[in-house]
Amino acid sequence: MNKKAKRWLLAVGAVLLAIVMWGFVEPYILDVEEQEAVITNLPADMEGEKIAVIGDFQVGLWLDNVWTARQAVEDVIEMDPAAILITGDYLYHVESMDDPKLAEVMDIMRPLADSGIPVYSVLGNHDYAMSAEDAEPNMELAQGLADELRTLGVVMLDNRNEILLEGTDEDFYVVGLGSHWAGNDLPNEAFEGVPEEAPRMVLMHNPDSFAMLEAGAAPVAVAGHTHGGQIRTPFSSTWSYLSLFQGGEVTADGWIEDEYGAEENDLYVNRGIGMSITPMRINSVPEITVFTLTASD
Repeated sequence: MNKKAKRWLLAVGAVLLAIVMWGFVEPYILDVEEQEAVITNLPADMEGEKIAVIGDFQVGLWLDNVWTARQAVEDVIEMDPAAILITGDYLYHVESMDDPKLAEVMDIMRPLADSGIPVYSVLGNHDYAMSAEDAEPNMELAQGLADELRTLGVVMLDNRNEILLEGTDEDFYVVGLGSHWAGNDLPNEAFEGVPEEAPRMVLMHNPDSFAMLEAGAAPVAVAGHTHGGQIRTPFSSTWSYLSLFQGGEVTADGWIEDEYGAEENDLYVNRGIGMSITPMRINSVPEITVFTLTASD
C-alpha cells in the first residue's frame, strides 16, 4: 500500500473515530424545541398557554442517560408550563418490579410531583418489557409501573382522557392512547366522553397509533418511541438506523408532513431522552418540546 492510500485510510479512520466519540457525547446535549400547537376551538383564555413534552428515558440501558433525564425534568419545572406530557418508555430491559432501575425512575420523577405542575403520561413498549413487536407484554410490570407513577401524582392516560385546562367556554382535554406494541391503543375507549367539538391534544407513545385516529380527532398529537432515529445521516430527516430495522425511509422527529393519518390530524414526534441498543446518539440530540397553544383561524 502506497503512502497516499495509507494517509486516506488514516484520515477516514480518524473521522470515524471522531464520529463514534461524538456519539457518546451527544446524549448529554439537551435541545428545547419551541412549537405552535394549533388547536381547533381553542378558547381565548387558553391562548398562549404552554405544554411541555418529554419522554423515552429508557432507564436500564448500559450507560443509560439518567443525567439528561434529570436535567430535562429540572428544565421543564423551571419553564413552569400549564402541564407536562410524558410519552412513556421509562424503562429498558427491566423484567420485574424488584429491579432497582424502577426506584431510579421514581427518583427522576419525584421533583415533578413536588413541583405541583400537572403531569400526564402513557406507557411505552419497554414499560411492558417488549424489546420487539412480537414479544409477550409483561402486564404485571406495566401495571406496577403505572401504579408507582400514580403514587407520585402522575395522571396515567392509557386509553383515557382528562380535562387538562378548564376554559370559560370550553374545557381543554388531553387524550392518551395505550402502547401500540402491547395491542393496547384503543381510540374508542380513549376518546369516550370527549365532546366532538372540544379542543384537545392527543398523547401516544408509538407514532403508529396515529394512523388509527378518525379525521379531525387529533388536531395536535404527540408521540415518542423513535428517538429521532438515534443515529442518522446529517442533512436527512428520513435515513437513520431506524430505517434499517423498519425498512424504507422513516421520518423520525418533528412534524410528520407526509401523507400519514386522517385529514385534519397532525402529529409531532419528540426525539426523547434515552436510547436503545447502544448508548449513542448522532445527529439526534435529546429533546424537550414546548408547545404554545394557538387557536386555529
